Amino acid sequence: MIRIIFKDLDESELAKEAVHDRIQAIKDRFPDLEEHKLIFTLRMDNSQFKPGPDLFKVKLIITGKKYGGVVLEKSATSLYKALGDVSVHALERLNRFGDKRRIKNRNLERKLLQTRKSKQKEDFYEENSI
Repeated sequence: MIRIIFKDLDESELAKEAVHDRIQAIKDRFPDLEEHKLIFTLRMDNSQFKPGPDLFKVKLIITGKKYGGVVLEKSATSLYKALGDVSVHALERLNRFGDKRRIKNRNLERKLLQTRKSKQKEDFYEENSI
């Protein structure tokens, strides 16, 4: 489920389409995201007291079982540039989630292999000591 929230910014169909296009590439790569809730907050910071260009922020919050707890926020002078930054960093972050699982499984397999080898050595020494 994708939810798009506009803060201090007029709701735009073009922005919604851009969000859906960017997230579709991520969903294609990580099909497990279909079961997660994705919340995009699109916002513009425009201060009357601080002169300078407008700053657009895009925040992504992923809640769910596998990738839950991912929060990304990027800002840029263009909404679409900030959205692109979020999508690139979301790919990196989700890849790291997969790497963590792979590393944990690899370490567990190594420990099991070491215990098997040590047990085989013990059995060998017990047989030869008699």
